[in-house]
Amino acid sequence: MTPDEELSKLEDNIRRLKIEYEAYFSGGQPRSPHDSVFRVETTIKKFSDGVTKLSFGQRYRFNQLVQKYAVYNDLWRRKLKDKEEGRGRYGQQRVPVTAKPDDGSFRVVCANPEKEKEKVDQLLQAMIEARRQVGERVDNIDPSQFSKFVSEKTRQLKESMGCKTVQFSVSVEEGRVKFKAVKGD
Repeated sequence: MTPDEELSKLEDNIRRLKIEYEAYFSGGQPRSPHDSVFRVETTIKKFSDGVTKLSFGQRYRFNQLVQKYAVYNDLWRRKLKDKEEGRGRYGQQRVPVTAKPDDGSFRVVCANPEKEKEKVDQLLQAMIEARRQVGERVDNIDPSQFSKFVSEKTRQLKESMGCKTVQFSVSVEEGRVKFKAVKGD
């Protein structure tokens, strides 16, 4: 096999390894791709030892592939650490998504509305339902503007009150819709 063919195979193996890691992190594979890692690292070591004489162009291509693998490897290492430690998207959700109090109002606790879209959507649906209940228009509610409003209000309250979460509530009081945001901690 010529060095150019081996470099092409190395590039294919790095691409396959990336796909296998994506499948592993998304839950499609039960274990991380150790065999593919071994194949890629063996090829890199072979060319790094200088056993095979490479031309300037081949050496340049090899260095690009090694750099690409190093970047991916660092990313995979961090994701693997997060998965093993149960952090990030692999962690369990500790804050209840919704709480339905006895007074008929709807409440939700948000820490970061940009990452908690389902909570913002539930809050929007509660607002629409409350407005329908009192006979107000609902066609003028823009979901993206509502989401921006919730994000901005969360940021403001977290800064001014020094809290980590904000509790939003939607209720109907005396025939009017009440939308409140209070400290959630």
